[in-house]
Amino acid sequence: MKKKSIALIVLLATFGFTKANAQINLGEKALGAVQKGYAGFTFSDADAAALSKAAVAEMDAKNQVAPATDGYAIRLNRLFGKHTSGNGYTLNYKVYMLKEVNAFATADGSVRVYSGLMDIMDDNELLAVIGHEIGHVANHDSRDGMKAAYRKEALIDAVSSQSGKIAALTETQLGKIGSAMIDSKHSRTQESEADLFSYDFLKKNGYNVNAEESAFRILAKMSEGAEGSFLDKMMSSHPDPKQRAEDAKKRAEKDGVYKPYVQQKIVNTVPASVKKATAKKTVKKTTKK
Repeated sequence: MKKKSIALIVLLATFGFTKANAQINLGEKALGAVQKGYAGFTFSDADAAALSKAAVAEMDAKNQVAPATDGYAIRLNRLFGKHTSGNGYTLNYKVYMLKEVNAFATADGSVRVYSGLMDIMDDNELLAVIGHEIGHVANHDSRDGMKAAYRKEALIDAVSSQSGKIAALTETQLGKIGSAMIDSKHSRTQESEADLFSYDFLKKNGYNVNAEESAFRILAKMSEGAEGSFLDKMMSSHPDPKQRAEDAKKRAEKDGVYKPYVQQKIVNTVPASVKKATAKKTVKKTTKK
């Protein structure tokens, strides 16, 4: 991965299993559809969730995940622990201890936030960014992204040449799905709708909606720096962050609540109260011995 990649896309997943013979059953229905050259085969939310769950489990195993006692994990849980479900989706959160500025959400409701993002955004800005990612799940963009990758890589390349009742995908074929998803991008419309979802999420839950504009200002400023060429390429099919910031500002102005946002202190360390409680537990255990 490239440092400070502001991908913020759904299903940034690398497939693959430790066992060389790892497989996932495709089923005759999907196979038959592809053999007949039918591109619009049935692919349900459950299908997307199952494959996404397997992908995220593999990613969790390969990346350094912040333990529950870590400051980053405590902060994320404090912010989103009460936002684990919505209309038709259930969420789970973890922090990847990586310097990249990134976050993603998958069709099974897994939300992964990079510590690099938490280092540059305060609580409200983080709520805005992750609210955007949740929007992709709620709007089924995650499912559609998985379907496209699955159809393009797994079925067409790996299965169409088979004449029998083939039962599974190999590690290599799963890797192709991961590459396809990494290369995929959401449409401008999908991104705009996720932005609106984020604004409404902040508004509905009583958070500062002006933080959404601030978050996009941060991304826009970063796109002008050393990583500018990469960001320009990545955002070629996405709304410009400056424009997205302006759109967020207009929404707040329309609601009569706009006020230039001032970033708050960013704290990713373990709170003193938690340290104190942990110390007390340690003392008690020592005393018992």
